[in-house]
Amino acid sequence: MATCSKLSHLRGLCSLALVLCTATAAFHWDHTKYVYAFGDSYTFVQGTQGYPTFSFIGNAFNFSFTPEELVNNEIVANASSSGGSSWLEFLTGCFEGKPSDCAPHQLWDFAFAGADVDKALLPLHHNFSVDLVDQVRQWALYAADVVPHPPEKTLTAFWIGINDTGDTLRNTTLDFKSFWQLEMRSLFGAVQNAYDHHLRGTYLFVNVPPLERSPSHIGTSTAPLYKQNIIDYNTALLQHVAHFAETHRDVNVLTFDAHTWFNHVLDKAADYGFTNITGFCQCADPTFFWYNTGHPTAHVHRLLGGAIEAELKRASSF
Repeated sequence: MATCSKLSHLRGLCSLALVLCTATAAFHWDHTKYVYAFGDSYTFVQGTQGYPTFSFIGNAFNFSFTPEELVNNEIVANASSSGGSSWLEFLTGCFEGKPSDCAPHQLWDFAFAGADVDKALLPLHHNFSVDLVDQVRQWALYAADVVPHPPEKTLTAFWIGINDTGDTLRNTTLDFKSFWQLEMRSLFGAVQNAYDHHLRGTYLFVNVPPLERSPSHIGTSTAPLYKQNIIDYNTALLQHVAHFAETHRDVNVLTFDAHTWFNHVLDKAADYGFTNITGFCQCADPTFFWYNTGHPTAHVHRLLGGAIEAELKRASSF
């Protein structure tokens, strides 16, 4: 039996995690060997079997893969949306090569750049895109029986909603709060699919950062609406995460508040070595926060990976 809901609310600038449920098998980050991920461009890593600049493995037209293709697939170094490594690569230390060769953490990343939650709710960015619902379905069909996922050694990250909140911004007919509820039903239907295929252990949910502060939106007339939509999406996400935790007491459920973390780093930019937080540079200059109009630099991903690791270690004490 697990101890669930309001177990601990960790506050402060360096405490951005909410531990919603701890299962009988306690979570220990240092003992975690397998890290799985589903999401969008903020989370994807490039693979030799992936669609160039979009995925680790496969796409909508090459949805299936063999066990051999999966286990022999390699992460391509410095090929994430940051122009360098992603937060998951910094978190796991799995920067290149076969995930199975990484130690102590293997990274099995099924995120697809440009993904929304569900193509039934929002159109795909490209005809080859794989939404989160299908990312989980792809894993369940072709990877679930190939790569191990023992609960006591497995962490699964879900970070989605960045494209959803942006893609709907200019829609004048949506009741946004109702729409986010539809999104959550699809999202947690996918989470349930992962659970039903025995991807359990510990789940980490990350919310949407304040992208109204990105170069493509800062100072625009739509920025206030974008800000509110992100807040409302994140509120719906947390509600559904809490419900999932209550109804799945054999899973450790964690969240990371990327929204608060991004705002803090942007507000205290100089403390983190940033001198430009409104423009962007598709270069390796660590003084820029933004790599392009909507994606942060590798330096941001490095800091983010460190912040999430700190919270995973903190959660390990429960």
